[in-house]
Amino acid sequence: MALTAEVKAELIAVRDPRPTVRVAETTALLRFAGGLHSIAGRVAVEAEVDDRRLAVRTARDIAEIYGVRPELAHVQASGSRDSERFAVRVVKGGETLARQTGLLDMRRRPVRGLPNRLTTGNADDLAAIWRGAFLASGSLSEPGRSASLEVACPSGEAGMALVGAAGRIGIQAKSREVRGVPRVVIRDSDAIRAMLLAMGATSAAESWDQMRQRREVRAGVNRLVNFDDANLRRSAQAAVAACARVERALEILGDEVPEHLQQAGQLRLAHRDASLDELGHHADPPLTKDAVAGRIRRLLAMADKRATKEGIPGTESAVPAATENAL
Repeated sequence: MALTAEVKAELIAVRDPRPTVRVAETTALLRFAGGLHSIAGRVAVEAEVDDRRLAVRTARDIAEIYGVRPELAHVQASGSRDSERFAVRVVKGGETLARQTGLLDMRRRPVRGLPNRLTTGNADDLAAIWRGAFLASGSLSEPGRSASLEVACPSGEAGMALVGAAGRIGIQAKSREVRGVPRVVIRDSDAIRAMLLAMGATSAAESWDQMRQRREVRAGVNRLVNFDDANLRRSAQAAVAACARVERALEILGDEVPEHLQQAGQLRLAHRDASLDELGHHADPPLTKDAVAGRIRRLLAMADKRATKEGIPGTESAVPAATENAL
């Protein structure tokens, strides 16, 4: 919610003086924040928003662009709403405004999408459509696996119009339905940043991108730490298994174990956490890593051969079950 409020606060302050841009933004806001109503047999246009500053600005834009004076009303929070809202309502001259904004067609039928003249406009007009729609019913979630920039739509047709507007400025958006409500969603992180910039939320885009980069770095560090921990666990389990097998091999062979193999086995038991290279340095005279590994392999093979011949458990039987499963 904090991110959404930050974006909306910045977008409310965006003021583009070009008439086509103002018309595109105001029309989209009216379409996505409310719609048409019938009051005392007259067509009324109403938009309900969650910020008083936005309501005041919308009323001013309607008055300046279309020459009608809207009413402002405070809508108290109710059981289904956890925050107060503000309504911008035009009753007198509502039908004329609806026709001018394209909410009604020439036959007085409600338009379910957006006027074609808006969705085929230039890049600035298309960005203004998204700005108005986001101010009306948009939300931005934090960066991460479920990151999204989302707009709730009054109809599937309005959602498809919004998808098309995004596509014409090179940003991929998708339309979907959640609990019966059509929504347009942008999930790709780069696309979210691009749309924030296109709408005019430059500071919010920078903050969101920095947050994303910090999370990616943190996730990368966590993956490395987990990888190192897993490697350490595997190394420790391998050392336990190796020592258990060596102990069993020396037990099976008893006095018949060759001296050089016995020395290699005792080195392994004396330095349980050491690598093969480190074991070689502890030998007298020093041995190479390969020499130590070869002697331990021969020790185990000799013991397993003896165990098979005598019908007794071999060296593998000494490995703890938990260690064996982990390996």
